[in-house]
Amino acid sequence: MTWRTVVITNKAKLSYKNDYLIVRNDEVKLIHLSEINTLIIDTTAATMTSYLISEMLSRKIKIIICDKKRNPQGEIVSYYGSHNTSEQIFKQIKWDDYCKIIWTRIIEEKIINQANFLKELNIENYQMLYDYVGDLVLFDESNREGHVAKVYFNSLFGKSFTREDQCDINYALNYGYTILLSQFNKEIVSQGYLTQLGIKHHNVYNSFNLSSDLMEPFRPLVDKIVKENFNERFDGGMKVKLVDVLNHKVRIKGKDQYVSNAISIYVKSVFNAIDKKDVDLINFFEYEL
Repeated sequence: MTWRTVVITNKAKLSYKNDYLIVRNDEVKLIHLSEINTLIIDTTAATMTSYLISEMLSRKIKIIICDKKRNPQGEIVSYYGSHNTSEQIFKQIKWDDYCKIIWTRIIEEKIINQANFLKELNIENYQMLYDYVGDLVLFDESNREGHVAKVYFNSLFGKSFTREDQCDINYALNYGYTILLSQFNKEIVSQGYLTQLGIKHHNVYNSFNLSSDLMEPFRPLVDKIVKENFNERFDGGMKVKLVDVLNHKVRIKGKDQYVSNAISIYVKSVFNAIDKKDVDLINFFEYEL
């Protein structure tokens, strides 16, 4: 499996030759495409050839473009991620209420991972989050997830902190979540499904509703990086640490995997669980304390 996340931060010309990404600036660097999972263009001073873009799309390599403030602005995704895309989309359109059970289990796992992270930090409120898991009902009609979020983020960053604040912590969280979201977009498309058609998320202005649904248990991986560096400014160094989340290792299906590969395993298992109507088929990564 591919694993490298390549970040371009300075003026450069990117091109393709003989299965290699060629980066030309003050020097010439070659990276074999088989190693690349994601390419992030973190500068508006870089150019890419259409040949390179075409080759990357054919190999399902994610390309993320950042704006002049170096924040993720968009991504390049192949139209056809799978040979049976039409078949998968027809199935997706017909998904029934069993998906509510799938989504509820996903949110349960997210809350468990949040509680485990607080426990790792020796923050007493972790037990409150475990209790919320027990109160979770189908499709979270009582909004336990929202209550958990308030307790969780206040426990991490102080009682005065909110996710609406304009601050470096939120800038970092949002940047990291965008990196995860983009990886989920890639995996969902590669399996032939539409990112627009979600389970719980149905925002008509959100092109990534399904990705937003599925990524939830992985968010604490970003939270951990931000917490460990919350006194740092949100700058290039912090972005590198957040991008590197995809290169961290987690345990899934009894093996250590890069997060990027774990996402692929997990996404496939979710679709399998939906097809077979068996929530126990979902493969979650193990949050190790």
